[in-house]
Amino acid sequence: MTRLTTVARALITAVAALLTATTATTPAQARPEPRAPKDFVALRSVDPTILQEMRYVTAHNFVGERIDGYRQPLCILTRPAAEALHQAQRKLLRQGYTLKVYDCYRPQRAVDHFVRWAEDLDDEAMKGEFYPNVDKTRLFADGYIAQKSGHSRGSTLDVTLVRLPAKPARPYRPGEPLVPCFAPQGERFPDNSVDMGTGFDCFDTLSHTLDPRIQGPQRANRLLLKSTLEGLGFVNLAEEWWHYTFKPEPYPDTYFDFPVSRKSLSGRR
Repeated sequence: MTRLTTVARALITAVAALLTATTATTPAQARPEPRAPKDFVALRSVDPTILQEMRYVTAHNFVGERIDGYRQPLCILTRPAAEALHQAQRKLLRQGYTLKVYDCYRPQRAVDHFVRWAEDLDDEAMKGEFYPNVDKTRLFADGYIAQKSGHSRGSTLDVTLVRLPAKPARPYRPGEPLVPCFAPQGERFPDNSVDMGTGFDCFDTLSHTLDPRIQGPQRANRLLLKSTLEGLGFVNLAEEWWHYTFKPEPYPDTYFDFPVSRKSLSGRR
């Protein structure tokens, strides 16, 4: 009886060891990435003529690196927002302009990346261009960074105007000298857009759409963008000349977190 018990124990020990080894070598099952609802579309499928310079998939942004969740340089929007933007493009093309988007749908994980960066007060690598006059300790209090973004609801975009024929935009070279985003257009980073008085994502009160210090052609350019988009259902964020939200939003209370990629659109273009 004792011998049988000893054999049984040895057998149980061997089986347990085998199971442990098998479990250790079995790769963990990755959670499937969330997908976009069916009424989200790639802007190019609605209007391929709108230029796209998706800044957060590059290092040329206030963080200084590619942002979490941006897998491809792709503008994704809810269909109503994309179709309204298409109507705006038609109007502007007749006047010798094209729209250019810098950002569209933004996953929550990207917003979380912004928050982590804002909390790291030692990381000021891009201060010289994007927030030269703003103390980084003030980014939350002054409203430049928040825990949630309307972009994550899918109907908000960052957009500008480019005079036709559009000149190629020079790519950013990491480590190049930084020039304040509110410097004269000929001095700041060369963007092929019209002169709006500041560059995109400029953390400064000069970025307020109707700031009285912005006059002449710069103000006219802002007002052309504003009047065109507002005539088609978009609402401007007063603190950012580039920021517009289509109303009514299909998802006014939902903050999505699917990655910016074609795969998120379930194989749709």
